[in-house]
Amino acid sequence: MEALKLATVDDLLHSADEQVELIDGEIVRRPMTRPYHAQAQGNTREELGPFNRRSGPDGWWILTEVSVAYEPHECPAHDLAGWRKSRLSSLPRGLIDLPPDWVCEIVSPGYERKDTQQIPLLLQRHQVPYYWLIWPEERKLVAHQLEAGRYRVIATMDHQQRARIPPFDEIEIDLGYILAA
Repeated sequence: MEALKLATVDDLLHSADEQVELIDGEIVRRPMTRPYHAQAQGNTREELGPFNRRSGPDGWWILTEVSVAYEPHECPAHDLAGWRKSRLSSLPRGLIDLPPDWVCEIVSPGYERKDTQQIPLLLQRHQVPYYWLIWPEERKLVAHQLEAGRYRVIATMDHQQRARIPPFDEIEIDLGYILAA
């Protein structure tokens, strides 16, 4: 019996397909982006724009579709991820191998297992402080915060609410705008 060979970040970088990511040692295609997914992603980044525009240590890098090399066999492409500029003073030219301070995944139908089970476990191992999930079709957002090495839900919101959600609780976020349908 032949041993299963896990793909590595190097294998991912040599893939001819740009729409792939490395999950649990397997190179997998990312789901096709649907209109509600794209709208929620763009609107979230825009809503968090005040943090992204700040320079200096209290600013953030908020990126979309960014690949993060966590481990030799783990390099997901997050829908949104953010780093405090105090931890990542400038963006690297290649892959980012520093875990983010915040990740937001927009759940796609048929890919729920990755976003709700596989990715949170990876982020917990790497001590990512905040993890948000957005379900655009259901028009809801669930925010998690890392406490004692595990995520706990700190907010469950729908499209009819405005809220201050860590780590961006300096501003009131308009979930109606993010989750507009």
